[in-house]
Amino acid sequence: MPGNVLDFYLSQGYYRMHQNLFTCRFLPINDEIYTVHWLRLNLASVTFGPTQRRLLRLNEQFTVRRRSFQLTEQYEALYSRYYQSIDFDAPETVEAFLLAGAPHNAFPTEALEVYDGQQLIAVGIFDSGTHTLAGIMNFYDPAYRKHSLGKYLMLLKINYARQQEKTYYYPGYVVHAYPKFDYKLFACPAATEVFDCIAGRWLPFSWDVVAAQSAELMRDWLALEMDAEDPE
Repeated sequence: MPGNVLDFYLSQGYYRMHQNLFTCRFLPINDEIYTVHWLRLNLASVTFGPTQRRLLRLNEQFTVRRRSFQLTEQYEALYSRYYQSIDFDAPETVEAFLLAGAPHNAFPTEALEVYDGQQLIAVGIFDSGTHTLAGIMNFYDPAYRKHSLGKYLMLLKINYARQQEKTYYYPGYVVHAYPKFDYKLFACPAATEVFDCIAGRWLPFSWDVVAAQSAELMRDWLALEMDAEDPE
């Protein structure tokens, strides 16, 4: 996929799933419907605060390497340890997460590898567009949990994107009234924007903006539900 094409679809609230691009406005969780709100960071406005700088210092003992993505047994072994430690739904392998049986990767995918000496302890995978970078997945050795390697990889991706003079970093979405995804705001809420899928524009992030968008989306959802129940 050409980088400028990826840039365009990210700007319209689309994101990668396996070898496809998708978008959504709602997420069913435990028989409830929640609203989805896509995020991006304006990289020119990103500044790291004390918490972020402290995390970077905590992990400066590790070695970070960047490479073009290639699926390896080492990645799968590390992901297997990570998968056994998590308490949320996720694909069982890196292959299932990224390729899902496809023989080739259609996206411009790279990886940041984090090493403790010679030991691979974390991998952050991302797609790099012409002016954008989309964070796709992070996984790490659960023995290093205290190092917050998922958040650390997010900061590393943002720093790399800024070094490459990218304009935006796309971390995925948050879900209104469901804090499981709020870690995507960790890097810099002040530089974060949220997509207004109804108006087709990006707005400065705030929970008030998200709540207003959520209310509008839920009104549309309920109207569709009523139409489905009473088609006449």
